[in-house]
Order: sequence, then C-alpha cells, then structure tokens
Amino acid sequence: MSERVPSDHASVTTFRASIARSGGTRRPCLRLPDEAAVAEGDLIRLLAGGGHYHARVDSDASGRLVRGAYDNKRLARNAGEGENRLAEWCSETGRDPGSAVELDELEPGFCYGLREPGKRTVYSVPKRPNASLSDIAEKFGRDE
Repeated sequence: MSERVPSDHASVTTFRASIARSGGTRRPCLRLPDEAAVAEGDLIRLLAGGGHYHARVDSDASGRLVRGAYDNKRLARNAGEGENRLAEWCSETGRDPGSAVELDELEPGFCYGLREPGKRTVYSVPKRPNASLSDIAEKFGRDE
C-alpha cells in the first residue's frame, strides 16, 4: 500500500529544477538540482501528473538529468522503447526547455515528485522494494 503525502508536507523537500534539452535531441529533459540525493546510473521513481514512472539518472557536461520517465524499469533502462511520460507531462503542462519546475524529494535516492511551480499536489508514494527481493527480480528480468 502506498502512502499519501501532500507536496507541502514537512517531510517533503522541494527543489527548483528545470526542463532542458540535452545534446542535439528535441525531447525535453529534467535537469536535476545539485542538492538532489541521486547519482548517475540510479533508477528512481518519478511521480508526475498522477502517474508512477521509472527513470534513469544520466549526466552531461552541465550536470545530472533525467531524459525520460517510463512505465517500468526495463523501459527506463532501454529508453528507446516505450512512451516517454516525461515528454507527455511537459506537453500537457506547457513546460518547454527553460521552464522551471518543482521537484519534490519524497524519499531521498528513491522517489521524487514533479509538479508545476506553485501548484500543490498529493502523491501516492510507493514503498521501497525489499532489496533482496528486488535483486532476485533483477536476475529474472522482471519489471517492478
């Protein structure tokens, strides 16, 4: 069962982030703030527009970023497959490269929420998977 947490709750740390373009792509990316507790290669949960997605943290010359959000871990690892939910969210909310966004740290290193500046939202925060069960699932290539 997931826990419901409002974006303005005392346990939530909010960072200012931005939508950017990385390299020659025309797709929007989420530029992560330096304070976010993530490292290149991490797979995180990204909650946006009421959806729960998986995203891989990448980096370029300007810092860490998320190039897309996907329906499961496998798709997040193989970003060329599946629908990019981050691009959909940007389109639905009118967020273009250069636009500011709010990044809510719901569980450091694991779960983050994305929202438009000044808009309050309530997140359904998933529980972190059991590490040993997650390792077994990874061996069999199952999605989380």
